[in-house]
Amino acid sequence: MRAVGMFDGKLVDIDQPVAKLEDRGYQFGDGVYDAWCLLNGRHFLLDDHLNRLQRSCNLVGIKPSFSHEEMTEIIGNMTKESGLQDALIYVQYTRGYSSPRAHASAPDIRSLFSGTIAPLKPYPQEYFTVGATAISHSDDRHLLCHVKSLNLLGSVLAKNAAVAAGCYESLLIREIKGKDVVTECAHSNCFAVKDGVLYTSPNGKYILPGITRATVIELAKQSGISVVEDFAPLDFYLGADEAIITNSLAVIPLVKIDGKPVGDGKVGSMTKKIMALYEERIQDVCYR
Repeated sequence: MRAVGMFDGKLVDIDQPVAKLEDRGYQFGDGVYDAWCLLNGRHFLLDDHLNRLQRSCNLVGIKPSFSHEEMTEIIGNMTKESGLQDALIYVQYTRGYSSPRAHASAPDIRSLFSGTIAPLKPYPQEYFTVGATAISHSDDRHLLCHVKSLNLLGSVLAKNAAVAAGCYESLLIREIKGKDVVTECAHSNCFAVKDGVLYTSPNGKYILPGITRATVIELAKQSGISVVEDFAPLDFYLGADEAIITNSLAVIPLVKIDGKPVGDGKVGSMTKKIMALYEERIQDVCYR
């Protein structure tokens, strides 16, 4: 079992240099990506992730060089070659190679599809039993947050700030319609629980339409939990009964923000319920 790379649809050694220096992904961050888990040898919500990849391509005018079916086959080949049962899969499209360097891309440029599969590194178990912590941080990203683009500098800086503070995540704060509100996290969506209601920021240009986020909303509604999609200030999260963060790897309790406990500072009952519902979905898709 080993990590495997893929470039332009062909399997490559993960350490093999294959991209050209004038690929627009290198020089401009001109591309989009997606990532998801392989669990028990099965891809979790693969079609949802490939559909989001296609949507990101559409939003920035990148024409994928492979169809949905071809990408599925390529990813299957990469998975088989790796021999892995539990893995993280990352794929991306750059707009392609163009020389000489210029901001405007050639109209006939061909996009480049690449990716990796590597052993899945589980989160520390204490994230789920004790909970994770976060800091608040200014949302310094662009206004295309609904595109899963390669331009991640704002997210990287926010994540680095969280790690430097001894925390897992950063809650990002941005002014929207004259009010400072929480949008999402550096690499996660976020939820707050108050009086039995689940709150989260609405889809749109300020957040990534997370697939785990959508799954949590679906499962919550099916179980009778009211869900409100609206922006809220940091004080709302600090005064919430519970808080949750979600990404393609997990649903994680958030128990402390800026050193202050959320609720009683422990993993709450609704968080436990949502984690159980999400785990049940994983079991249904990957283990049964």
